[in-house]
Amino acid sequence: MDAAADMSTMGTICLAIVLAPLFAAIVAGLGGRTIGRAGAHTVTIAAVGASFFLSLVPFARIVLGEQAPYNADLYVWLASGGVEFKLGFLVDQLSATMMVVVTFVSWMVHIYTIGYMHDDPGYQRFFAYISLFTFSMLMLVMANNFLQLFFGWEAVGLVSYLLIGFWYTRDTAIYANLKAFLVNRIGDFGFLLGIAAVLLFFGSLDYATVFAASGELTGATVSIWPGHEWSLATLICLLLFVGAMGKSAQVPLHVWLPDSMEGPTPISALIHAATMVTAGIFMVARMSPLFELSDTALSAVLVIGAITAFFMGLLGLVQNDIKRVVAYSTLSQLGYMTVALGASAYAAGIFHLCTHAFFKALLFLAAGSVIIGMHHEQDMRRMGGLRRYMPITYWTSLVGSLALIGWPGFAGFYSKDAIIEAVGASTLPGAGLAYAAVLSGVFITALYSFRLVFMVFHGEERMDHHTREHLHESPPVVWLPLVALAVPSVVAGALAIGPMLFGDYFGTSIVVAEAHDVLGHMAHDWHGAWAFTLHALAHPPFYLALAGVVVAWYCYLRRPELPARVAEATALAYRVLLDKYGFDRFNDWFFAGGARGIGRVLWRAGDVALIDGLIVNGSAHAVGWWAGVVRKVQSGYLYHYAFAMIVGLLVLLAVFVHRVLA
Repeated sequence: MDAAADMSTMGTICLAIVLAPLFAAIVAGLGGRTIGRAGAHTVTIAAVGASFFLSLVPFARIVLGEQAPYNADLYVWLASGGVEFKLGFLVDQLSATMMVVVTFVSWMVHIYTIGYMHDDPGYQRFFAYISLFTFSMLMLVMANNFLQLFFGWEAVGLVSYLLIGFWYTRDTAIYANLKAFLVNRIGDFGFLLGIAAVLLFFGSLDYATVFAASGELTGATVSIWPGHEWSLATLICLLLFVGAMGKSAQVPLHVWLPDSMEGPTPISALIHAATMVTAGIFMVARMSPLFELSDTALSAVLVIGAITAFFMGLLGLVQNDIKRVVAYSTLSQLGYMTVALGASAYAAGIFHLCTHAFFKALLFLAAGSVIIGMHHEQDMRRMGGLRRYMPITYWTSLVGSLALIGWPGFAGFYSKDAIIEAVGASTLPGAGLAYAAVLSGVFITALYSFRLVFMVFHGEERMDHHTREHLHESPPVVWLPLVALAVPSVVAGALAIGPMLFGDYFGTSIVVAEAHDVLGHMAHDWHGAWAFTLHALAHPPFYLALAGVVVAWYCYLRRPELPARVAEATALAYRVLLDKYGFDRFNDWFFAGGARGIGRVLWRAGDVALIDGLIVNGSAHAVGWWAGVVRKVQSGYLYHYAFAMIVGLLVLLAVFVHRVLA
């Protein structure tokens, strides 16, 4: 009875965690004038806060305690062909961790939004959207089957479309949300095909059933076209990973994420920190029993993540919009997480996901605080010297930047260095390339991160006189979330690295084949967080990060004229980076232009020529022509009618004679 009561209580808690943000979104969205602006932020903040505190219950019981994971179906949504499509919850170590991170970051973003969106006419609508976004993400991470996973997957995509285009009067915002929606549909199509392949082979969409039978994939092949056999495990994993490439913005499906900066800053923090973009990372970690069956799929994940981590980091060096610098850092860090997944260091990828959630949300919200102080100016070239006007924003930004570059002692240091060492220990094809990419990325990350810090907070003041006169620290409702996020950005790494990477933190929620267990190999040299920190001081990542900070200081404080000279000397490379490697231009020309070209051809050939020209206008012209012919018969002259009668009589006589003679 006690076990049954515990399961029942856990089910009630899970329902409350998911439904509280949904209920709040409905109230805030439809309440209108009834609840007002204060009512909208009160109900949504209270609901997401309740979800956070309730998420601590399964976290304490399952992760910190010894309670077994909770896996239960709520109800059967549809039954067809002997297959039941269900809705249910799986709360294990992996999902419980994600629930805490998602709800905490979302809660901080909700509170911050009161200050940032204070004067916006869409205040209530925004709170309704971000609360609905939280509900969608929770449905995704708590799913116990592929159907519900796909529901959450699509729901976060839909709400992100609404949020990126929140300021719908701006053409750039509409372009950005349409771009995000379409690019994600490409990834989602592959994801849906992967789910269909799972259903076709296993006859079920339930995680437990599929993972228990995953060994049957070994040696199984499928013929996509005659004469060519593919490993079924590789095919399923690659299709699922295409979905992750869209959601987690991996090359070449990364192009939507920088443009998503057109949305308000709070949603930039929510999308880029712990929610939408990490959905792909979470999904691949959840599917580890399948990915471990295919070295080919793991190598593809490894290489694509490495390309994203390195090349997207380079783009951060030439951006001048403060939010876009942070956005490209997100792309690069997502590449690090993906590399960890490809190296089978799933725990390191999730660990970096968690630490990144804190310091990246902190950096985005700090950028928003700067934007508020600068009267919505986002160009770093018009900033400088803000440290003395906005001290809290400065120090919290510094904490976030140190965590981002992996400075020893900060949260990002432990997770990023663990990924680099894990990739170095991997023997999978492509691991050497990935190791070089993530190692080089350390220097690049430090350079663009402290380029932002020095350009915004140090050096000469480059803002106009009016802005300077009104510069001051943001209100407490803005800076309190910054402080709250700065704390885990410092301490979370040291506290969690031992159990997460080298303990049994994830239990059976993550599966790693013995041949791929790089973290197990590293565990032999694990002697605690302090020893890990000291160990790092003698290895390249620390000195690369230090070099990046020093170069940024020299170029942007000591010799501020130097970057322009470097850009001039490397004009071709600089133009390539400014052009973002031509991805956007190619997509606009090939896909958008191609679609418009096909549309024009179909319009001219189908609509103008066939439908209008032949069917509609053609039939009208035919009737008119025939009417013109017939009209000539009715001339009104008697001799015309007499002539016609004679001709008709001759025709009848000819027919009669022909039949008689025949």
